[in-house]
Amino acid sequence: MPQAVRLGGAGALRLLLASHVVAAFEPITVGIAIGAASALTGYLSYKDLYCRFAECCREEQPLNASALKLDLEKRLFGQHLATEVILKALTGFMNNKNPKKPLTLSLHGWAGTGKNFVSQIVAENLHSKGLKSNFVHLFVSTLHFPHEQQIKLYQEQLQRWIPGNVSACASSVFIFDEMDKLHPGVIDAIKPFLDYYEQVDGVSYRKAIFIFLSNAGGDLITKTALDFWLAGRKREDIQLKDLESVLSVGVFNNKHSGLWHSGLIDRNLIDYFIPFLPLEYKHVKMCVRAEMRARGSAIDEEIVTRVADEMTFFPKDKKIYSDKGCKSLQARLDFQTLLQEGSEAAGSSVSQ
Repeated sequence: MPQAVRLGGAGALRLLLASHVVAAFEPITVGIAIGAASALTGYLSYKDLYCRFAECCREEQPLNASALKLDLEKRLFGQHLATEVILKALTGFMNNKNPKKPLTLSLHGWAGTGKNFVSQIVAENLHSKGLKSNFVHLFVSTLHFPHEQQIKLYQEQLQRWIPGNVSACASSVFIFDEMDKLHPGVIDAIKPFLDYYEQVDGVSYRKAIFIFLSNAGGDLITKTALDFWLAGRKREDIQLKDLESVLSVGVFNNKHSGLWHSGLIDRNLIDYFIPFLPLEYKHVKMCVRAEMRARGSAIDEEIVTRVADEMTFFPKDKKIYSDKGCKSLQARLDFQTLLQEGSEAAGSSVSQ
């Protein structure tokens, strides 16, 4: 390998040792030190070298659409609409060098259907540290905005936090979880940042991404899915047009939604309302298998079936959809695995 594109063994060792003390210094000090090292060696640019030791905002880094598609297909079950729309929305947005507004997605559906999981997948594909990234910001309504009497304070905080973070990284991601528990009016504080402005107070928000997660609209989604099932049609036949307008109107008029009478909907600032369909028995089994693989365990179909059978389904007379999606699955898998291990241990003891 040419000398100009590699560091010698001693140089690499010195940099490796240096990485352990980088965190102890101020960013400016680190920058000066790395700049000096870069000038002396000439092997790597200042930015490349700096970004080996600290997370950098890769604003111009293209989205790997193939990797995102693979992640969604392998890790998200029973959500053909969400997979299709999110892939299309993100790919189109990230390939646009001059978007006119931030990308704003509103994800709706019952708990356990994959909304949080999708926001995690999106974060991982946009920033290498995913939800732990300095450029991905998660707000949980019941944690960050709990008191109705403090709505004005929360609005003021959002109007400070978001500009500060976008100034640090134009491609920042903001995730608002439990939107159905957010006090109406709070979210309207960010309306100027989602609008078609080139800048607001000297800051451009056009490369940022906002994601709202909400259980609101879950009843409307389930009704549509059940209507298709009763008509003998496959769930894969459900298209975005069958649900998006119903969702936007339903959420806008739902007093238990953080988007109730929101200017974000009124001004058409939400680009996509994405429905997450209720999960069927076969999807719950897919979730169990995925969890077992994630734990490094061999797939035991007997355990898979027992865990899925423990879940409850609705409507009561038909039992088509899991009322908790894949939520609580991990605890049930823990229990069934312990039972299986206990049974095997008892069998082994008897045979001896």
